[in-house]
Amino acid sequence: MNKLLILSTALTGVAASAASADVTVMSWGGSYAVSQVEAYHKPFTAETGINVVSVDADNPATPIKAQVEAGNVTVDIADVEYADAIRLCDEGLLEEIDPAILSAAPDGTPAMDDFLPGAVTDCAVATIVFSTVFAYDSSKFSGEKPDSIADFFDTATFPGKRAMRKGAKANLEMALMADGVPAADVYALLETDEGVDRAFAKLDEIKADTIWWEAGAQPPQLLADGEVSMTTAYNGRIFAAAVTEGKPFEVVWDGQVYEYDLFVIPKGAPNLEEAKQFLTFATDTQRLADQAKWISYGPARKSSGALVGMFMDGKTEMGPHMPTSEANLTNALASSYEFWVDRDSELNERFNAWLAAN
Repeated sequence: MNKLLILSTALTGVAASAASADVTVMSWGGSYAVSQVEAYHKPFTAETGINVVSVDADNPATPIKAQVEAGNVTVDIADVEYADAIRLCDEGLLEEIDPAILSAAPDGTPAMDDFLPGAVTDCAVATIVFSTVFAYDSSKFSGEKPDSIADFFDTATFPGKRAMRKGAKANLEMALMADGVPAADVYALLETDEGVDRAFAKLDEIKADTIWWEAGAQPPQLLADGEVSMTTAYNGRIFAAAVTEGKPFEVVWDGQVYEYDLFVIPKGAPNLEEAKQFLTFATDTQRLADQAKWISYGPARKSSGALVGMFMDGKTEMGPHMPTSEANLTNALASSYEFWVDRDSELNERFNAWLAAN
């Protein structure tokens, strides 16, 4: 009887522990994190009873690497960029993900046939297609408005401070496109010393007029505060500021650099089974469509597109604001994760040295 009582108590304790488990999700903050909370976190908790704790970072890949290497992992799921997902996986810092846990499309199409090409890797599952674009405050320009990536670098015609992300990625690509290099030729050129030199020479033209941002929430704030007249930014952040806050911001799609963001599970995640459960839930067709109703990032599943429709205000059609809209892809560049996996450290070292030089 005592043994049965002990067993019963133990099982009750296990059940209580499972019911009270939290899933900690690290993402990028701001309006992007809000879209995840509304589309993923709240519905997941409502369906499972598992609480979701949202944690922000300027770039989640950095703390994830540090946590795993220190053997002190506090995060169960992290949202990272493609090149970081590949690199962290190659370094053995992520759990491998069995694609069998991913939900089929509503019509029964297997998940691996429904996700966009390359959206599922050994250790990561994509949720969105996002883009680095540039945007401007329309109230700062009374006459001609900037409409090409070359205009971002033209401070004579379009005066005012600029802002760019503090790092090599996307900046080098945009610099070359602004210098007349077709999007299709950018990475072949960046593979050469001459191409890298040319990109930095173009950045030299606006270096003295540029403020460097590190967190995705900063660019719209820099525009709103009048510190800059143009900034590179994640397209969804500008959309959120313009549509939900009524800011006079305009996105220029010419020269955009688009890529996936993906969910990963750090090696040693404290709540591994709950993390997998969350991953399955958050990457199903409906949930990815729901996120796109909150922010203008394209869902990474084919079956999600038709379910997006209007923004949550009920007035704004989301399609034209997506990086993958046909009209926005005229001079667009798909970020090469192969290039950045190989060259990230080298080019960021050069970027930081360039930034520090007078």
